[in-house]
Amino acid sequence: MATLKIRPPGSCRYDLLALGEVMLRLDPGEGRVRTARSFNAWEGGGEYNVARGLRRCFGQKTAICTAFADNDIGRLVEDFILQGGVDTEFIRWVPYDGVGRNVRNGLNFTERGFGVRGAVGIPDRGHTAASQLKPGDFDWDHIFGTLGVRWFHTGGIFAALGINTPALVIEAMQAAHRHGVIVSYDLNYRPSLWKSIGGHQKAQEINREIARHVDVMIGNEEDFTACLGFEVEGVDESISSIDVSAFKAMIGRATQAYPNFKVTATTLRTVKSATRNDWGAICWADATFHEATPRPDLEIFDRVGGGDSFASGLVHGFLKYNDPKKAVEYGAAHGALAMTTPGDTSMASLKEVEELVKGVGARVQR
Repeated sequence: MATLKIRPPGSCRYDLLALGEVMLRLDPGEGRVRTARSFNAWEGGGEYNVARGLRRCFGQKTAICTAFADNDIGRLVEDFILQGGVDTEFIRWVPYDGVGRNVRNGLNFTERGFGVRGAVGIPDRGHTAASQLKPGDFDWDHIFGTLGVRWFHTGGIFAALGINTPALVIEAMQAAHRHGVIVSYDLNYRPSLWKSIGGHQKAQEINREIARHVDVMIGNEEDFTACLGFEVEGVDESISSIDVSAFKAMIGRATQAYPNFKVTATTLRTVKSATRNDWGAICWADATFHEATPRPDLEIFDRVGGGDSFASGLVHGFLKYNDPKKAVEYGAAHGALAMTTPGDTSMASLKEVEELVKGVGARVQR
């Protein structure tokens, strides 16, 4: 029996539609933001990264629902999105006021970190066009019904951005279910986003309501604790190894509390340094846990976007095979590869992911 009831390939215009903000990432490379004289520019956003990974690495047809202030910064990010192959049909363009008092585009200054110096993200995203999106801004019945979408993805970053974004998330999820679309949600807890609007309490209030509409829930242990209140019990944080049994118990409690979860997936990461992590993943589906091949002491070049690339690989595994074991292996391999290159988005190829899933090593290829 198939784990998920997914609309068949070729029956829809889009394999996946994402809802979220896309920011301009300014990266000082090997240096620090505080002393930088130049930056590399990338695009990135938790929800968008999943759509881009599915398009560029896995060849799925994807689109993004978002909004930009109509100025050169917005058009630059649009150009990045076009380069990534993600459909821009559903971008809403908001007239720019000339200063940014009313509407602007999000910036994210991000250091990769190295060794004992952890990665640092400094977002500058107040009053952005995407944060002001609200219910009614998108014709979901046209998108999900007339055009057709197989999978809808959004997450806790977008839900935290504005006063109306949680309601828009729920509106979209309800419409998706009316048209038989699978709904996934990455909790993606960011303390900085919730800090000024109620912290953990507000995060749990909003995410617990959204969770009632989710088919595939994704997150790490911090996400499930901060957003849904499920603790990883009996784990000493000073221990460097991953306690898989404790994670499984946490997921079990979550799936009991939310019987609508058909799939629950979490990455397993022990941070030894900014450039060396233990990396793995677990997927619960069909009342069974499926564990990805563990990768101890994984060497990391840029960890930002690793979780999003896990999510896109996981989604691909279900869209292509509807197999939770393959899905978690594809997710873990894609996330691992994404962290070997700079930027939020994956530069991995499908061949590279499949070879890593098979256990092919890192020998030079000539």
